[in-house]
Amino acid sequence: MTPVELSRTVLRAVRSAVEDGELDVVVPSRAVVTPPGPGGSGDYATNIALRLAREAGRPPRDVAEILRARLCRADGVADVLVSGPGFLNVHLADDLATSALVRRIRADGERYGYSEECAGDEPVLLRVPFDVRAEVVADSLVRIIASQGGRVEVAHGEPATLRPVPAAEDPAPLGGDASRWALLHPAGHDRPRITAEHLVQRESNPLFRVRYAHARTCALARAGARLHLAPEPGDTAQTDARPLLRALAEYPHALAHAARHRAPDRLARHLVGTADAFLAVQHTVLPLGDEKPSAAHRARLALAEAAGTVLAGGLSLLGISAPVHL
Repeated sequence: MTPVELSRTVLRAVRSAVEDGELDVVVPSRAVVTPPGPGGSGDYATNIALRLAREAGRPPRDVAEILRARLCRADGVADVLVSGPGFLNVHLADDLATSALVRRIRADGERYGYSEECAGDEPVLLRVPFDVRAEVVADSLVRIIASQGGRVEVAHGEPATLRPVPAAEDPAPLGGDASRWALLHPAGHDRPRITAEHLVQRESNPLFRVRYAHARTCALARAGARLHLAPEPGDTAQTDARPLLRALAEYPHALAHAARHRAPDRLARHLVGTADAFLAVQHTVLPLGDEKPSAAHRARLALAEAAGTVLAGGLSLLGISAPVHL
């Protein structure tokens, strides 16, 4: 279950409570779902009960308990706990959550995370100065905002509506992919560092880790084929895969934030986190030694395939290639 799907599940719980007469509120158009904060637990948390409490005329924890009972009955939800003043902490059912997430990514391909959130909005006008970084950021935002159903018009001149801090040096000597990463990975208010570090093939280089992780997913797919091991979504039987599952589930949220805040750096940083989470478990995907292929291996291979899909899709939106060999 992705954050978007869980958000819809939360809204269904609110609507059900309203229809049953337990809550007297207007059902909101959106429920914010995030990783749990300090003192929280589970896979995701939402503050929907706190948002509705004043309108409902009830304490937030009472609202939370009403919604908790409905959320616990939802498919893919293992348990829901109430913490603090009324936060709902949602624990997903691991096997159902993993299988559903991977199946969704396999079905959507590189369009996973796309939405119609910006559809119907007025076209976004990006007026940029004549600066290479502003040009590259605008170019990426055209694709990122389009992935959310929006449309962008780019113009040059003043006053600029998109003015990231310019690079102190010409990034062209780094080459296409590395120069784009050097300009897109830092936040817009940070000055990009144009150095050869973006070209080195080692762990200290975030771009290398992202592209290497994608290449590794492709290598695992080839090795799995040689073993006649077909990927099949299911329970990976791995607790250490949870960071990767969370990163994949949160990818649509990262895309939406990058579009909403005109910040491709948010997407770039999410790809780094996804790559690191995958690289931490890549050695568990295929059977080792005399270990026989199992359903868990097929599920891990499907999870690796899903990670590769997300990495390739995200890099494509940034205008960066995703090599299958590295």
